[in-house]
Amino acid sequence: MPRRGNYDVLGKYSWCIPSGGDIVILILMLLLGALLGSGLVLILSLCFGAENAAEFTTKYTTLISYPIMFIPPMLWAAGRSRRNRMEYKGLALDNGNVAPHGWLLCVLMVMAGTLAAGIVGDLSTSWLPPMPAWLEQALKGLTTGDFWINFICVSLFAPFFEEWLCRGMVERGLLGRGVKPVWAIVLSALFFALIHLNPWQAIPAFLLGCLFGYVYYKTGSLKLTMLMHFTNNTFALVIGHVESLKDAETWMDVLGPGYWYCAIAAVLLLVLVIKAFAKIPMERSAGGFEVLPSAFED
Repeated sequence: MPRRGNYDVLGKYSWCIPSGGDIVILILMLLLGALLGSGLVLILSLCFGAENAAEFTTKYTTLISYPIMFIPPMLWAAGRSRRNRMEYKGLALDNGNVAPHGWLLCVLMVMAGTLAAGIVGDLSTSWLPPMPAWLEQALKGLTTGDFWINFICVSLFAPFFEEWLCRGMVERGLLGRGVKPVWAIVLSALFFALIHLNPWQAIPAFLLGCLFGYVYYKTGSLKLTMLMHFTNNTFALVIGHVESLKDAETWMDVLGPGYWYCAIAAVLLLVLVIKAFAKIPMERSAGGFEVLPSAFED
């Protein structure tokens, strides 16, 4: 098997198959990264002086602190992968197990399925009390502020880093450690929900996470789950910049009286998408991941 080049960003993590204890370490590393990011933002805001600090913090906090938050867990995972490669086999973080459908059909199905899951997910939060004003304002800032800064944060950073962690590390680690697929998918989706830190996002995130997790389990493709995450977040971002819809908070607000008809269609579409991915064969019951040799077997 040819060696993977340095350009293979995801490949360097293939020999890190986290155990339960390792997942706890990843969480601690994530918290450390959050502290480092917040500290850097504070230092930079002070450098701009009192007059400009508020504007700087409002506009650039997420852009700076969000990627920094993931640096410690990614460095730790890369180091663990390098050490493990000397003795153990790996599981490729990103695969292409898309037969018999092929890439184009899979791409179309996951994008449509993601939007359908978002429509259905609104039902799960309709019974929650109104969102606190401070939280609503904070979330609106991610979709109605500067478009290109939000696009980088919401549509590029979030899909890449969160899918690397929730599917690439947590779900793949659980599957690689022998956890039953249904539990690996559910637990990774629960982890995905919890990192959103509030029920108004966590409940839809859990439902989306289950769909993302199932696609990852069948295809092993982190690119597909990143695309799904991108589709969900970018749609919300675009809606937030449409003048007539900028105050819409849910699909119910966007679709109006036609929501229930769309919800029924979305459920049917999700069933079709799930059945289509169920037809993808896998060599291993632990998922559609390529087994990679150790350094001694190269």
